[in-house]
Amino acid sequence: MKQLLDYIDILIVAPCYLGYSCMVGKFCKKYLEASRKNELLFVIFSFVGWLTLNIVSRWFLVPHIFSVTVEHILFMGLVLLLFRESWEKKSLVVSVLITLMTLVSTFSTSFLSCFVLLFQHTIKLVSEPLLNEWETGVISGISCCFVIFAVYRMSGHMESVFCGKRKKWYVILALPLIMIIAVFDVANWGASHGIMVRSGGSMGLYYDQIFSYAEFLVMTLLSMFAAGFYVFGMDRIYFEQEKSSQYHSQVAVYKMLTEQYRQSERLRHDMKNHVIVLSALFRNKEWEKMGDYLKNMEGSGLEDGGDMTGNKAVDALLYQKRKRAEEENIKWECDVQMPKGFCINEFDLCVLFGNILDNALEACGRMQSGECRFINIQAKTVKKCFLLEVKNSVDMAEKYVEGFTNKENPREHGIGLLNVGDVVHGYNGVLNIESEKGIFVTSVLIPFPDATHDIKTAV
Repeated sequence: MKQLLDYIDILIVAPCYLGYSCMVGKFCKKYLEASRKNELLFVIFSFVGWLTLNIVSRWFLVPHIFSVTVEHILFMGLVLLLFRESWEKKSLVVSVLITLMTLVSTFSTSFLSCFVLLFQHTIKLVSEPLLNEWETGVISGISCCFVIFAVYRMSGHMESVFCGKRKKWYVILALPLIMIIAVFDVANWGASHGIMVRSGGSMGLYYDQIFSYAEFLVMTLLSMFAAGFYVFGMDRIYFEQEKSSQYHSQVAVYKMLTEQYRQSERLRHDMKNHVIVLSALFRNKEWEKMGDYLKNMEGSGLEDGGDMTGNKAVDALLYQKRKRAEEENIKWECDVQMPKGFCINEFDLCVLFGNILDNALEACGRMQSGECRFINIQAKTVKKCFLLEVKNSVDMAEKYVEGFTNKENPREHGIGLLNVGDVVHGYNGVLNIESEKGIFVTSVLIPFPDATHDIKTAV
């Protein structure tokens, strides 16, 4: 019976750690993917490994720093073996979970220990209180419950961190977290040897404990803020860089399209001269030269441009998107009337049209070939505001939720819409997105510079 009491703190914490293993298994399955069987194996091996390691460490008096290191290695090994995705992404998930567990557990344990010691000293009037096995077990169990809650809460806010990044980025983000884990493991080892705060007997054991736990509280809080700012700050920086990179690449493409379109226009303008040359070659029966001449004209892009809006960049963009729609058998309807003297930069305008039409084409592309697929574009002046409305068919099963995407890279869809939003808001406009009964509608309303007040009445 006495031997059982020596392990009472482990027995109290065990059910809580089992719950923690289940929650971590769901977290890993969400971001790393795994079969139900592998998730269950992870929970079983994680719990059994933790329980065995704690009993063996207590029995053979294994140093804390060693047992914790083995626990981390066991956890990482299980994730690497039982879950899919690249090892770089797995390493980030492991480092985030271990950091979260270490910081939340240390903070809650320090806080609760301080509270119990203060209660015993001030209420029960114990001059130098010490935590017994029962109290230590209960505090550890409650701390484990806090960790479970923290993992549950974080699981809904990590999509942007774990999705759609380069492998190198995962490693760069994981390294500082691993350093935080190492610092706290060493600090906990030091605390177990009474190294943190020692007054040399002048303040007494009670105040030594209180100041040690308080030091851990401060250090943990600072580490939590630092880790949070680093992880989400780096994610924001990555996201802004992707937006900027996509915007500039789009501008370069639109410049190229505009130049190609202008070449086609010059070719059509010179059609009369081309006809004269071809007629002369025909009369002289110079068939080879005539063939070469026609081939040169074909390579110059002599096609019906269509969608003449008055803006060369928009015309070039619509021309390319229409060609893609025709190749994929998507019905194309376009009525774009660009107002004269419109103040929007033509490449911002192309970012606007390009991202909206790309999303429309991809939504149509996800539909079955036998279904009715269409894209309808309307642009005109409404009450001194420029109105752009794009309607496209979409799979009935798809539901639009802000931030949701069907792309392989979950962030690409959001980046495109954010670029649209940045352009619209930069001109004091309004972006509205709706999806109902298989029709996706994207509406943009941008006021003219001297008519900003009309935007509300125009909606």
